[in-house]
Amino acid sequence: MGNKQAAFTESQLEQYQDCTFFTRKEILRIFRRYRDLDSDHIPKSYTRGEASRIKVPFEYIEKMPELKENPFRRRICEVFSEDGSGNMTFDDFLDMFSVFSEQAPQDIKAVYAFKIYDADGDQFLSKSDLGKVLSCLTRDELTQEEMNTVVEKILEEADLDDDSQLSYMEFEHVISRAPDFLNTFHIRI
Repeated sequence: MGNKQAAFTESQLEQYQDCTFFTRKEILRIFRRYRDLDSDHIPKSYTRGEASRIKVPFEYIEKMPELKENPFRRRICEVFSEDGSGNMTFDDFLDMFSVFSEQAPQDIKAVYAFKIYDADGDQFLSKSDLGKVLSCLTRDELTQEEMNTVVEKILEEADLDDDSQLSYMEFEHVISRAPDFLNTFHIRI
């Protein structure tokens, strides 16, 4: 008793609590999940700053039950990994879980949903981006003609300035009219 090694210092845990929607207990549970992904390379204690340096490869993260069936798993990991590679530090991993938590506000979820759908990172959802989203959602079951029709219908409904792409504001407007969309944008820990 009393020999249990702490994964983080008190100061680190306080900082994580301040930056996420989690309690200390939840942060430690998420750390155990992260460590279990690559226990040979992730130390039991992150008291020396490793949380922002050591990375778990995307190939390990994508196998998590919460992600392995998600057609956007690669894009999700790319968006949350600081360098865009999909390989994640614990800080990246915790951020992902925080945004996908049920406690995260809808406006934060909307920002990240937009980033995930914006495959080319140009701050707009173009026809190409929307096509990729549809392809993921339908698992490539639509013909090109059907995809083009759906993309055109989306733009007809949501593209308020008629520039053939959706800005974040236009996307947010659509999301505000579909509250169930963001209710499914979560991961339980």
